[in-house]
Amino acid sequence: MSAPSRLRILEALRHRDFRLLWSGQTVSQIGDAAFVVALGWRAFTLTNKASSLGIVLMVESLGLLTTLLIGGVLADRYSRKLLLIGSDLTRAVVIAALAVVDASGHLSFGLLVGFVALHGLASGLFQPAFGGIVPLLVDEPHLGSANALVGISRQAAFVVGPAAAGLIYGVAGSSAIFAVDALSFVASAGFLAFARPRVYERTPTEPLRRELTTGFRYVAAVPWLWITIGTFSLVLLVGFAAFQVLLPKLVRQEWAGGVGAYGLLFALQGVGMVIGSIVLGQTAPTRRRGILIYSLFVANAIFGALLGLSPWYGGAAVLQIGRGFCLGFAITLWDTMLMQRVPSHMLSRVISMDWFGSLGLLPAGLALWALLSGLAAPGTLIAASSAFCAGVFLLGLSDRRIRSVD
Repeated sequence: MSAPSRLRILEALRHRDFRLLWSGQTVSQIGDAAFVVALGWRAFTLTNKASSLGIVLMVESLGLLTTLLIGGVLADRYSRKLLLIGSDLTRAVVIAALAVVDASGHLSFGLLVGFVALHGLASGLFQPAFGGIVPLLVDEPHLGSANALVGISRQAAFVVGPAAAGLIYGVAGSSAIFAVDALSFVASAGFLAFARPRVYERTPTEPLRRELTTGFRYVAAVPWLWITIGTFSLVLLVGFAAFQVLLPKLVRQEWAGGVGAYGLLFALQGVGMVIGSIVLGQTAPTRRRGILIYSLFVANAIFGALLGLSPWYGGAAVLQIGRGFCLGFAITLWDTMLMQRVPSHMLSRVISMDWFGSLGLLPAGLALWALLSGLAAPGTLIAASSAFCAGVFLLGLSDRRIRSVD
């Protein structure tokens, strides 16, 4: 067997233009991971309220949702490269301004929320264009490798970024981390400026509303798309939101752990996701992908239920690695399948609708589980929500329209 065959996960790096995109994104993801840590701690120090970070994250997610669908239309209509560069530079200006205001000592919680809202609006324009440009930078057989590498850099960033943030924050404060994140956006834009994505055939330009309607009609006509988007809207509302709200309480009450134990569970999930992305990139399955994706999410939900019921922290840690593996493999495979099966001129709109549909109910889910958190022990609630999600995925798996997708 030749060396390239043994290392299929690295095949996308043969493409110079993808190397530029990936390098810039790796730098930007590290900056973003450090930014999240600094943002959370700075929000708390401004208000001394634990709910501050939740408010900030909700505002950012609402900003992202506001521009996602518009971003999908723009990315199918105009240059995805220029849209990515514009989004990066806009976020660089916003976060640089935040760094200056913070360093001056005039930062208030209201101003912080305002800066984060602008950051979310620009991010909503970025995501559809990013998903749409990857197939223009690599050959189709290498899309699995490309998405695996993107997933690996994203998860690795959430190991490197927080560690760097802890060091910088202690020495220079939050404004220094904000400045580093702003520079990371500039670096990302700089790398991308030298990339030369392939040209694809665009459809004639129509009014924005009509192009958006065309995207909705396309999704509605493809059962595996709308079934999966609807499934994830429900799963994030019930399952993901429950984990986000209840896991800290579970760690403290059931396992007598602190913030270190809580953070370790997320780090281990990240390790599992890296492994899952590597395995996907190396194996690159092309048959029965609908069955494989849904089966992995069933396994992920079962692991989540077992984690909620586990009397031992060590058992929960192992289960988190398993959950991460399932997530990393399935998400990377889903992204690859989208890029291969959806026409190029529709891809960014479909990606924006995938994101919007999946995340649209998440803010409501977070609020719902905050209200329900006192009904039972946190582990019981997590187990129940995960069992519900397993049932939802099994229902999808029973649908021949999902089972028939290659």
